[in-house]
Amino acid sequence: MTETYDELIDERYDLAMSRIRQMQHEEAFGGPLLSFFGRCSEFIIKLSDILERSCSGSIRKMSLEELAIQNHMLYEDILPENYDTSFANPDYIVSEFAGAGIGDRKMAQYLCFLYAEIRGLIPYAFEANKEIFTIYAELYVEIYTSFRLAAVENTVPDSESVRDIIYWFESDNCDIIIPANVSDKVDAANDFLRSIVCEEDLTDDRFLYFSGEYVTDNEIRCAHFINSLSEEQIQSMADTFTEGYRIGFVKAGKPIDKKTSANIRYSLGFERVVRAAVENFKKMGLDSVIYRAASLSLTGSGVNRIGFYGAIPNRQYDYDHKDDAAVYMDADFVTRKLEVLEAAYRERIVLANGHAGPAVMEVFGEKPFTPVVKESAIKQTDKTQKLSVEYTAKASEIINRYIIGEERSFTIIAYPVPEIGDDYEKIFADTVKLNTLPYSKYEKIQQIMIDTLDKADYVEIKGKGENETDLKVALHPVDDPAHQTKFENCVADVNIPVGEVFTSPQLTGTNGVLNVSKVYLNGLLYNNLKVTFTDGMISDYSCDNYENEDDNRKFIKENLLHKHESLPLGEFAIGTNTTAYKMARDYDIEGLLPILIGEKTGPHFAVGDTCYSHEEDVKVYNPDGKEIIARENEVSQKRKSDAGAAYFQCHTDITIPYDELLYIRAVRVDGYDSIIEDGRFTLPGCEALNEPLDEMRDMHITIQKSS
Repeated sequence: MTETYDELIDERYDLAMSRIRQMQHEEAFGGPLLSFFGRCSEFIIKLSDILERSCSGSIRKMSLEELAIQNHMLYEDILPENYDTSFANPDYIVSEFAGAGIGDRKMAQYLCFLYAEIRGLIPYAFEANKEIFTIYAELYVEIYTSFRLAAVENTVPDSESVRDIIYWFESDNCDIIIPANVSDKVDAANDFLRSIVCEEDLTDDRFLYFSGEYVTDNEIRCAHFINSLSEEQIQSMADTFTEGYRIGFVKAGKPIDKKTSANIRYSLGFERVVRAAVENFKKMGLDSVIYRAASLSLTGSGVNRIGFYGAIPNRQYDYDHKDDAAVYMDADFVTRKLEVLEAAYRERIVLANGHAGPAVMEVFGEKPFTPVVKESAIKQTDKTQKLSVEYTAKASEIINRYIIGEERSFTIIAYPVPEIGDDYEKIFADTVKLNTLPYSKYEKIQQIMIDTLDKADYVEIKGKGENETDLKVALHPVDDPAHQTKFENCVADVNIPVGEVFTSPQLTGTNGVLNVSKVYLNGLLYNNLKVTFTDGMISDYSCDNYENEDDNRKFIKENLLHKHESLPLGEFAIGTNTTAYKMARDYDIEGLLPILIGEKTGPHFAVGDTCYSHEEDVKVYNPDGKEIIARENEVSQKRKSDAGAAYFQCHTDITIPYDELLYIRAVRVDGYDSIIEDGRFTLPGCEALNEPLDEMRDMHITIQKSS
C-alpha cells in the first residue's frame, strides 16, 4: 500500500519528537551548550503537546486558568523582565558562549537565530500545521546532531558548517513555507482565525487564547470593553469600516463585483467588531481572509506586524531579530525564493486575481519604544542589504501582477487600546466620533484649499521657534485648469478619518529641510528628526536618539529609509482635522496617535512611493469631476522601463504639528496665498478649521487664569 504524504509527515514528526525527547536526558555538552539545547528541547516538546491538542480538538476543553498559564509559559522567556538571560537575546548568548570559549561570535548568533525560529513555531502548533512544525523540528535535530558528533572529539562544529545547515534548510524548504504563506493571504478556505472570530463564544475569555497569540490585561480589558457596547454601536463601527472599503472602489471606478475576497487585519480583542465586518463583506459578495503576522524569518517577521496579532511580548526582541534572514541571504537564495513566490501565486491565480485588498483596523495607545542597537545582533551587510531591497522590489512586482494593482483597494481605521491610560473609554468614544465626522463639511473646505493650490507653482513650508523646517515643494503644472487638478480631496473612505489634501510633488525643484521635534513612526520614536531633500531625494538625515551620530544614521536608514540609500518625497499633504489635533492635545496622547490619525493633524511629508504606487495610469477624479494629474514623479516614471528602480515598497508619513508651523504658502509667479500662518488656517472659507484650535486656546487661557 502506498504511503500518503500526511502519513509520511506523521512518521517524520514522530521520529523527530522521539529524538528531541531523548535529547533531554543526554549530557553530551557542559555549560551554555547544555543549557541552550535543554531549553530548546523543552520548548519544542511543550509546543508539540499544544500541536497534538490542537489536532485532537482537546485544546478547546481547557479551562481559562489552564489556557492563561499555558500562554504565559510560551512567552515568559522573552518578556522584558526575563530577556537579559534568554538565549533569544543576542547580547546574552554571545556573552555566555564567549565566556565559556565556545566557538566564535557567529556561532552564538546562528544559535540565537535558531532559538528565534523555534519560537516562531507557536502559530503553527495552534493551527495544527504538522508539516511546517516537523521540518523545523528536523532542522533542530540536525544542528544538535552536528554538535553532538563534534563533542566526541571535544570540539564544536565550525560556525560556517552550522550556517550551511541553516542555508540549505531554508532553501530546500522554501517551496513548503512560501506557498503556505501565500495561501494564507488569498485563500478564504484557510479559516483558522476566521472561525475563532465567527464561531467562538466571544463572551467567554477563553477565545482570546485559542490563536496562540500573547495575551495581556490590555487585550482582556479591550475585549471586555468591546463586549460592553451595544449591538447598534458594534454595527455602526463595522459599517464605518466596511463602507469605507466599498466606497473606495466606487470612487476609484474599480470593479468590486469582480472580487471574491477581502483581507481583514486587526489586533486581538476586537473580534466582535470583526465578526460584524465579516458579515458586511459577505453581503458585498466577499469572503474574509484573516491571516496572522509573520513569525518566521523566511516569511518576513520583524518590527512591523502585518496581519492579525496579539500583544507584543517584547519589542526589543523583535528589533534584535529583524535582520535574521541575513544569515542565509545571497543571490542564489533570492533567485530561488522569487521563483517559488511566482509559482505559488501562479498556482493560486484565480484566488489572487479575486483578492480585493486589505481592510485594516489599527490600534494605538501602546507605550512608545526606542530600541537598543546591539552589536551582537545579526545585521545586514552591504551585500545582503542590497539583495534584501532587490527581493522586496521584485516580490512586489510579482504580487502586483497576481493581486492586480489597478483593481484592488483598501481601507484603514484606528481605535485606542486600554494601555493608552485612565481615559481609555473617553478616548475610545471620541475616536468613534472622529471616525464619523461629516465628510461633506471637509470636502467643501478642502476644495477651497485645492483651488488655491492649483494656481501655485510650489509650496513653501517654514517651521516656527526651534523647528528648523525650511522646505520648498515643487508642484506639477496643470495644463487644463477646467478639467485637471494637482491635489486629491481626501475625505473618509479608504483613509479614515477625514481629512487632508495631498499631491505627488515634482522632485526637481523640491529642496530644503524637514524637521520635527518628536515623532513616532511605525512605533519607533525619533527625537529631533531632520531630513534634507535635494531635488526631491533625501540627501542627508539625522536625529538625536543616540549619543553616537553613526547609530542615529543607522537607525534612520534601517527604519525610515528601509535600507535604501535614498528615498524620494512621495507625497506632500495638508492635514485638516483640527478636531483630531485637539483630541490628541486634550488627552496628551499626541505621541501615541497612529500615522493614520496623526497625518491629519498638520502638514505631512511621505518619504518613499507616491500614494498612487503601481496605479499611476488609472485615472482618478475629485468630487468636482476634475482629474488628479499629479499621480507620479520622476522616479515612478521609470516603471515602464525598469520597475525595480521605480518603486521602494515603503511610504512613511512625517507630520509637523500646527503649533510648530510659521507658515504654509502657495507661491505663484506674481505672489503667494497663505494656507496657514502661525499655526492657523487663513484662506477665506476655511475658518471653521480653526474652531477646535480656538477652543484649545480658550481652555488654556481659562486654566491660566484659574491658576
